[in-house]
Amino acid sequence: MKYEFIGLFVEVVRSRNKNMVGIYGEIIDETKNTLVIRTPTGIKVIPKNYNTFLFYHDEYQILIDGKYLVGRPWERLKRKIVKKV
Repeated sequence: MKYEFIGLFVEVVRSRNKNMVGIYGEIIDETKNTLVIRTPTGIKVIPKNYNTFLFYHDEYQILIDGKYLVGRPWERLKRKIVKKV
């Protein structure tokens, strides 16, 4: 999560809006609450909250719940992530 998302490829794998599931493309911009994705059918603005994303980075696939992404990009980079097990 402490990584710049612009330029990565992403897929919406879960969403409250079933029409968003399966959207795939390159992230071209990011705001506090959305990811802007260039898809083969055009530009899509996808809310971070209520969606689960599969990010493709090199040979890795990273699944992240969008609620953890909400916030300005530079704020997300400073945020500490602690998970109790």
